[in-house]
Amino acid sequence: TQQGAGSGWIIDETGIIVTNSHVVEGAESVTVTLSDDRVFLAEIIGTDPRDDLAVIKINAEKLPAATIGDASALKVGDWLIAIGNPLGLGISAKEGIVSRLGVPVSVSSGQTLYDLIETSAAINPGNSGGPLVNMAGEVIGITSIKIATVGVEGMGYAISINTALPIIEDLVTIGYVIRPWLGVVLYTVDEGIANRFELAVNQGSLVTEVAPNSPADKAGLEPGDVIVGFEDREITNTDDLIQAIRTTQIGQMVKITYWRDETKYTTYATLIESPPP
Repeated sequence: TQQGAGSGWIIDETGIIVTNSHVVEGAESVTVTLSDDRVFLAEIIGTDPRDDLAVIKINAEKLPAATIGDASALKVGDWLIAIGNPLGLGISAKEGIVSRLGVPVSVSSGQTLYDLIETSAAINPGNSGGPLVNMAGEVIGITSIKIATVGVEGMGYAISINTALPIIEDLVTIGYVIRPWLGVVLYTVDEGIANRFELAVNQGSLVTEVAPNSPADKAGLEPGDVIVGFEDREITNTDDLIQAIRTTQIGQMVKITYWRDETKYTTYATLIESPPP
């Protein structure tokens, strides 16, 4: 069996630990070594591959929990420290500054992570999942090597704690993340795709599958439709649409503009809670 390593941090004194989804993905067992060298077997509580976050739990009490900060208070140039336990060799800390805020980065799975903190603090594979802390020692981000490998070379990337907290809360309480759901599988339209499928437009988001009884199904969307508008936003690719859906509420009725063959249509869909994975 293969072994992998990563870092994590204690968010609750009852043994709840936050790490990256890719650190525990596909693991048959997860072992946690604390900074005092105690070793525990951990249970995976929930994972969210989309934002590369996971919550695991060890059977321990009265652990020192991290203090949570506010990432919205960060400014470019602020000093930060990335803390990790690379390859189980002991705790390491790398300092750096905030080089950019609110950065979107496309990751290997083809999706884009939004609202990231870009830092000059070096993040190596073993540090991934560890906390990014401000000078007050408060956690303001969660580092991810998965993002760093496709971002700007030499830069570290972290998921903002403000983005992560609602996701962590969902993972702790129900084991997966609830999001507004349209119920479609999508593919970005470009000139090559437009020519191949003889589409009327050369940008937008192509519907390839519609889940039965989903909001998209009830709104009349069909495979082959190209979504070009969502509410008042122009949709030029699938990322645009995913980001637009992310900003909506469950139960919200949304206006969708799409092309079918040579005709442009408008429909309305009421978004519902995403089903369990």
